[in-house]
Amino acid sequence: MSAAEIRYETTLGALPTLTGKPTHYCAGCEHGTLTRLIAAALDDLGVRERTVMVSSVGCSVLAHEYINVDAVQAPHGRAPAVLTGLKRMLPDRLVFSVQGDGDAVSIGLLELLYAANRGEPITIFLVNNAIYGMTGGQMAPTTPAGMVTTTTPHGRDIAQTGRPIDAARLVASLEGPAYVKRVFLPVRPTASPDLYNARGALEGERAVRNAFEVQQRGGFAFVEFVSTCNINWKMSILESKRYAAEVLAPLYPEGLYRDRFGVEAR
Repeated sequence: MSAAEIRYETTLGALPTLTGKPTHYCAGCEHGTLTRLIAAALDDLGVRERTVMVSSVGCSVLAHEYINVDAVQAPHGRAPAVLTGLKRMLPDRLVFSVQGDGDAVSIGLLELLYAANRGEPITIFLVNNAIYGMTGGQMAPTTPAGMVTTTTPHGRDIAQTGRPIDAARLVASLEGPAYVKRVFLPVRPTASPDLYNARGALEGERAVRNAFEVQQRGGFAFVEFVSTCNINWKMSILESKRYAAEVLAPLYPEGLYRDRFGVEAR
């Protein structure tokens, strides 16, 4: 399907699967956007009553306060293992987690890769904002070269720390996953200084729904969302959007890396 043929549909107003509680997310953060996209997909699929969320340790740790589904708290980095246990014990449930890049690609990389390699029928959403957001702004596995963090005050030195890890391509290199996609979630600057393109959020809604449908078909689904963290990047909200478009988008190109069931072709 060409870009011209893709039709976007979105739900406006209050969503039944959202609790209505104000979120703790910082202004400008895409975690709040993803929370709504997940709720919209669960509503559209009619699966809220049999969905279980595994809360990860990170900025999404309180997501169970906002999404009205059953929830379990996992230790730091261990969400894929907890998801696996839940799904094996309750195979009729839809299970998912929202993980940060430090949580999934550093602390929990072993759990992520082995669950993906086994092809566990679970769904994992990765928020890649290139930094440890909740724990103090330290360098993450996804931090680009030269980025200043609390643990790289002079900028990330690739010679000392190695290159940033591309999670989507790493997961897609395994045989087990059925669906692997990366979406650039922030609004993109345009030629006009006052206009931004929100296509990423619309594409994100489609990816979330597809990831849930893949799990329902028995497949492992992984969606990486390139995001911003203006607070820890020490930028204004709009500066962070420009930085993400100019630095993170080329480093982590959006695209479909695996679609075993052909859900993207619809």
